[in-house]
Formats: sequence, structure tokens, C-alpha cells
Amino acid sequence: MLKDLPRYECLLEAAREFPDLDPTAAEAYLHLLRTADDVFAISDAQLAAHGISHGRFGVLMLLWRTSAPRTGDVPITQGPCGPRTPAELADAAGVTRATMTGLVDTLERDGFVVREPDPSDRRMLLVRLTRKGENFLARFLPIHFRYAREVMGALSEAERKTLVRLLGKVQQQTARHPLSRSAPVAKSA
Repeated sequence: MLKDLPRYECLLEAAREFPDLDPTAAEAYLHLLRTADDVFAISDAQLAAHGISHGRFGVLMLLWRTSAPRTGDVPITQGPCGPRTPAELADAAGVTRATMTGLVDTLERDGFVVREPDPSDRRMLLVRLTRKGENFLARFLPIHFRYAREVMGALSEAERKTLVRLLGKVQQQTARHPLSRSAPVAKSA
């Protein structure tokens, strides 16, 4: 990502040459990309310092959120509760089943999760957090949440709510885009 984003005046000048260029849209888009890149780089460094990747952390969070209620926790009222199949995890994470298999393999190798036969269907495997996985999250999540608070500390609570609402609108728009992972697949004639 560019370190120095183009000034608005440069975008205005480029719009004369490229009529489809909306300077305000381009400016907002570039700032969104730059901010996402910066936040992701810090998050990536934070996770790497704790020996984990974004993908593996995502799987742990999916399992943590659906594990048995923890002391002091608000009971889980949405989504599946308990261990999940690799297919469910892949769908929830928005990755292929092959990618999820690789993530679960490394998490299992490191002792964070275990695969177990499904008691109601022995042909199926379930993935659950181990005590080591739960302990890792118990140590790491306060650091992670503090990071999020620090990054978002530049905004007031009202500004954060506005940002979430605005980003939600952008997410809805991107979901409809033909190149989006979540866009409906066009049927060929």
C-alpha cells in the first residue's frame, strides 16, 4: 500500500482524464485500504509475537465463542455451542475446507485443539479447544482487546458507532460486487 496517498487535488486532476474517477470515492477508498493495511500489519505482528497466525487465531476464536460457558461469562445465546465440524468452521471462517484442514492440523499439532469422533455420528469428526487452547486465549485475549482499544482510542464512542454503521454499508455494497467472495455466482447460459 502507498505510504503517501495522493492529495485530493491530484485526484481532481486525474478525474479530468478518467471520467469514471470520483475523487471523493477514490480518496475514501484509498484511506480505507491504507488504514486496513496499517491495522492488519500491527495485528499480524502482535499475533506473530505470540506464535500464531490470523487464520489459526480465527479458528480458536470460533471455537472459544462456542465452547462451554466459562466462569464469569455471559451465556452464549447465538450460534452452535460446543465442538464444531471442520466444515462448519470453514463456512464460519469463509475459507475452503482444505484450508481449514491445514489450520486444524497445525492447531492440533501444537496442542490447541483436538479432533474427536462425533458421539451422534461416528463418521464425523468434531474439533474442540483443549485446555492449552483455552489457556492461550485467556492469556492472549486481554492483550488483543487492549490493542483494539488503543487503536480505536482516537475515536469517541459515538464516532466508533458511526464508523461501524458506515463500514456496514460498505460491506453490504462489496457483498453485491461481482468480484466479492460472497456475491451470488452467475449461472452461465
